[in-house]
Amino acid sequence: MTDVVGASATGNGLARRRRRCWVRGAALGAGVLLVAAVGGGWALYAKLSHNITADKAAESELARYERERPTALVHGAQNILLIGSDTRAGDGNRRYGKDSGTERSDTTILLHLARDRRSATAVSLPRDLMVHVPDCLRADGRRSDPSFTLFNSAFAVGGSACTIRTVEKLTNIRIDHHVVVDFSGFKKMVDAVDGVQVCLKKPINDKAAKLRLPAGRVTLDGEQALGYVRVRKSLGDGSDTGRMDRQQQFMGALVKKVRSTDVLLNPAKLYPLLDAATSALTTDPELASLRGLYQLVRGLREVPTDEVRFLTVPWEPYVYDANRDQLVAGRADALFALLRADRPVKVAKKNPSSDSQAATFRGKTAAEDSCE
Repeated sequence: MTDVVGASATGNGLARRRRRCWVRGAALGAGVLLVAAVGGGWALYAKLSHNITADKAAESELARYERERPTALVHGAQNILLIGSDTRAGDGNRRYGKDSGTERSDTTILLHLARDRRSATAVSLPRDLMVHVPDCLRADGRRSDPSFTLFNSAFAVGGSACTIRTVEKLTNIRIDHHVVVDFSGFKKMVDAVDGVQVCLKKPINDKAAKLRLPAGRVTLDGEQALGYVRVRKSLGDGSDTGRMDRQQQFMGALVKKVRSTDVLLNPAKLYPLLDAATSALTTDPELASLRGLYQLVRGLREVPTDEVRFLTVPWEPYVYDANRDQLVAGRADALFALLRADRPVKVAKKNPSSDSQAATFRGKTAAEDSCE
């Protein structure tokens, strides 16, 4: 009898240990490892890694200017430049307009990951911001002249390397990594998580964007999400600022969806997400593999959603053209200084009015409900 009871207890203990091990593995995004357990895992790992396009041209161009680039002040903190390309070239992108051969940055976000990985701050940079763009290597092999012009022209002139150098000169912040995603890739990632829920204050009916949505809580598929984050004329005042606010709201909702157990604990959903995400990305060579991406995000698993912050760099109308933007020098400099030093950045729904709130900026967190 004792032997039977002992064997049963041992079996139950073994079963509990196995369940705990599976949950821990799934929570760490080990969908790929689960596939590997039943065979073919290395082939899938190689496929996902091969999906990512390594931006070797940008690496070479940045190496040329290494001496003039900013020095990182805090070891372990990371600054990643996220660039949304408006290219019409490639599968799925031509439907959004004629391929003119010019690729511009439709959206640019500076993402700062704190050294302790307890917070993340995403700063949107307006595409109509007037900035100093350095001389850059064009696609045809010629070099451009330095100019004072619109921020998104940097990507059109010299791609990601030119955009990175422009941002570094603007902020004096060292860019450690960069990620470029196009329209088609964005849609694939949204569809891979079965859509993302947003809250609309009023209905949307925009023929140009082919977007028709009711008011209230709505789950957007990839096509709808792309229209939502890009539309300008039918929402708000038609400015790029209103569009950036929607992009930040959407990114917060996407963060919550990806972090949900419904995605991370479900291998059937996790693999399509990884496949869509990797095939949508062009990154610096260091990130251009599953291992590289994992090294970057592994410390973010425990970041509370109320510590994932979204804001737009302080800006105002350009003094010589109200249709262009310029930095609010003192406020923007204060923000850049906080990020360089890896110091906390606070966000609030309204612009702070007191100098005592110098570390607080208008923005939102991923935890906020857009319906409230």
